[in-house]
Amino acid sequence: MVLTIPLVLLLAAVVALLLRSKAIGFGAAVAVALFGFYLADTGASDNVNQLVTTITGALADIGR
Repeated sequence: MVLTIPLVLLLAAVVALLLRSKAIGFGAAVAVALFGFYLADTGASDNVNQLVTTITGALADIGR
């Protein structure tokens, strides 16, 4: 059985854990979220998407 988790939910869980453990502050989390939001609106979004797709594909191949 293959379990798929959207990357955005995984990253949200990581940010929530970091905030809960006080590893990062609320302001830093908001700044990173806003950076990601605005980065998605630039020409770099295609490159970032391809990079994440390649990395997740490679990780999936390691598990086989």
